[in-house]
Amino acid sequence: MMGMRGKTVGWIIIAGLWITTACDPDRVYEKNTRLPSAEWSKEQPVTFHVPIDDTASVHHVFINIRNSGKYENRNLYLFITTTAPSGNFVTDTLECMLADENGKWYGSGLGDLHFVQVPYKIGVKFPYPGMYRFEIKQAMRRDILKHITDIGLRIEKVEP
Repeated sequence: MMGMRGKTVGWIIIAGLWITTACDPDRVYEKNTRLPSAEWSKEQPVTFHVPIDDTASVHHVFINIRNSGKYENRNLYLFITTTAPSGNFVTDTLECMLADENGKWYGSGLGDLHFVQVPYKIGVKFPYPGMYRFEIKQAMRRDILKHITDIGLRIEKVEP
């Protein structure tokens, strides 16, 4: 049976999660996908389906990356294919800097995990309403990339 202290802690956690998500009014979309065993195969794209209704506003698009301190590179190359509701698509190559030349990780960290949010498209408008598909593939020179734990996508609305 859960005591009073356990119930209080549970409510504090729920309230904290609600406040964290409620205090981010510019976020249109954000999802992170955990990579099994912190290994990312070239044949394993991470895909996000994002509903976009607002074609008038300007948006920023970010790639979220979480890696362990055992990741052997200071950068990560990605192929990102964006497909619009019209079927038109574009593929970009993005270099994500994860650490400086001395090996100090960018972004925030907790224990051995490090999180960085990399700008992908800044100041863009989505031309069509509907479902957009973002497919992200690792583009490093290894078939299996170790120690990348999560890949995510964040879209923010830019306030005028």
